[in-house]
Amino acid sequence: MSGFLERLAAMFRPAAPNTDGTHAPETMRTTLHGVPVEVINTRADIATADVLARLDESLALIDTYQPWRLAHLRRDIRGIRVERFACRGAFMPQDNVIITELTFLARRDISAAPVASSILHEGVHARVHAMGVYRTEENLPREERLCRRAELAFGQALPPELGVSVIERAMASLALEDRDVAPIVDWREAQRRQDAADHDAMS
Repeated sequence: MSGFLERLAAMFRPAAPNTDGTHAPETMRTTLHGVPVEVINTRADIATADVLARLDESLALIDTYQPWRLAHLRRDIRGIRVERFACRGAFMPQDNVIITELTFLARRDISAAPVASSILHEGVHARVHAMGVYRTEENLPREERLCRRAELAFGQALPPELGVSVIERAMASLALEDRDVAPIVDWREAQRRQDAADHDAMS
């Protein structure tokens, strides 16, 4: 991993500030574990190299403990896009990409296991889409439970110290009613909160 980090550090430079004091997005494209990756970093306080290192670590966990899941990702999606987003992960069928949230990857108060679990979760959505299943509000709770069961199985495959948080989150979600396991998100409010968090972080 140290060699990987050294190569990344040599590739990146801090984003130059715009005239209005904001920072221009830093965009980087690479491939990790056979998966194309695009990072769109709009936060000057987050190092792109750190984000990619965590993503690499997370994909390595999937490759080690459930390698067929990573093989599915390589077949089912065009890539992973890392950017600021109003939740930790999403599958975008119109682009056939998985979004993994920038600040989620930047966190170091958690291990790589929850990140890997989130990617795996969205990968199940991608697999369902690849099978030609059209997503509707009626079938979304069933699909969401399928994703959570995949997370649970992944958590159980991990070493206990890594898997415990993944297992707890998956089991808690599986215990919810349909309306809660696949809730309707107010994306405008989520975006407002994200913008406020970014403003506070950059102040």
